[in-house]
Amino acid sequence: MPTANLTFILGGARSGKSAHAEQLATTHAAHTVTYIATARGTAGDHEFATRIAHHQTRRPTHWHLLEAPWDLAAAIVQADGHGHCILIDCLTLWLANFLCPFDEADAHGISKDSKDSEGGKHYATQLAALETALTSATGQIIVVSNEIGLGVVPLGSLTRQYVDELGRLNQRIATLSTRVTLMVAGVPLAVKTVAHA
Repeated sequence: MPTANLTFILGGARSGKSAHAEQLATTHAAHTVTYIATARGTAGDHEFATRIAHHQTRRPTHWHLLEAPWDLAAAIVQADGHGHCILIDCLTLWLANFLCPFDEADAHGISKDSKDSEGGKHYATQLAALETALTSATGQIIVVSNEIGLGVVPLGSLTRQYVDELGRLNQRIATLSTRVTLMVAGVPLAVKTVAHA
């Protein structure tokens, strides 16, 4: 069942999806806007730190920021409210945090060996909580994710698993969404629009 206040924006790398999401969020300038970032720390990764800094400088300074690399549902509940807007950027990194932990001590993720592992159970629990938070929210929510399944089947079992899991995640969020937009070369294409009853 679609959630009336959920917009899902998909696209490839540098397709303009984040900029489009931010533009939509600025239409809520009279209300509270919270940006939920899912990226983990960038220690030693200067290129990724530069990407994050670019996103930060583009956002209005009055927006609130929450960092939620794992417990995205809790961040949504914290930021939600009537007249509020939440921008989540992005599901791609959120899933990677589970699937590709930095090391074994950071293993919140889906096991490379078995989806029945404790990590896989943790992801399943967080995904269920995310869906509940999205369907229960009272404010406007904009979710960003990558569409990475349009090319050839990738080499390597972990990469294939990631592509499969992200595709499944995107489908689940699209099912909940009233609006789904695909970004192509900076141009938004409406994929799904459900009229309000």
